[in-house]
Amino acid sequence: MPAHRLHLVRHGEVHNPQRVLYGRLPNFRLSDDGRRMARAAAEHVRDLGRPVASLTVSPLQRARESAEPFAELFGLEPVIDERIIEPTNVFEGRRMRRALMNPLNWHHLRAPALPSWGEPYLEVVARMDAAMRDAWEAAPGDADVVLVSHQLPIWITHLAVAGQPLRHDPRQRRCALSSVTTFERDGEGWREVAYASPATTSGAIDVGAV
Repeated sequence: MPAHRLHLVRHGEVHNPQRVLYGRLPNFRLSDDGRRMARAAAEHVRDLGRPVASLTVSPLQRARESAEPFAELFGLEPVIDERIIEPTNVFEGRRMRRALMNPLNWHHLRAPALPSWGEPYLEVVARMDAAMRDAWEAAPGDADVVLVSHQLPIWITHLAVAGQPLRHDPRQRRCALSSVTTFERDGEGWREVAYASPATTSGAIDVGAV
């Protein structure tokens, strides 16, 4: 039997004093506040009162650290899945405001609906959907599954499920740090059934890369 519900959890705040777009760069860990945020997300899912059968995690450090409280509270061994990783981005390691002001970078912005600066949105949707389906089908029918991922993959999944255009303004994403976006199966597709932002993020210094 497949799972009952699937939760896409965003990682907590990253220690990023240089305020760069970190993307897939290594060694970007959670801040102290980020660890508290991750704990709040795990406690939120625990307080839903349903068992969690599996914990799937992006290979990036910030996601693996955000999965630690889930592993502790539910007694699960995290499973790394490359399919729920952050998309590629040509601006990794740069401060976005400066990069976008440089005319030498403007050719990367030629096709925002693709987008031309990184992995195509349709490819992100496809790999996220495949990972979600595998996690769903592998779980018992009376349990939930958790996938710890990143803002853009989660938001793009939301847009695809809602039937909305994938091109969007990154500043308008409803996917806060350590937020939980919940889905159920709807025939051959997905239905979003809940969104929660259980962590306090008002004092966050780094709210995530675009």
